[in-house]
Amino acid sequence: PHVSLTIEGHTSKQGGAAYNKKLSQERADAIMEVLVDTYKIDASRLKAVGYGEERLLIDANTKAAHAKNRRIEAKVEVTTKKAVKK
Repeated sequence: PHVSLTIEGHTSKQGGAAYNKKLSQERADAIMEVLVDTYKIDASRLKAVGYGEERLLIDANTKAAHAKNRRIEAKVEVTTKKAVKK
């Protein structure tokens, strides 16, 4: 319960920017759905964001670059409580 995830969807530069943004959001939503439905993770601990082609790992127009840029990443945030001495 002290861990939350941001699921990030990414695409390559192939296709239009608006289409890629939508596609990346659909990818992130699909992963979130699996985490909720299959692994019973509370949806309130998850967030899905589609970045499209905004955050390319490789800025080239090659088959290898396109394959590397089509990805899902998960950013983990951990909340901890510390005792405060008075």
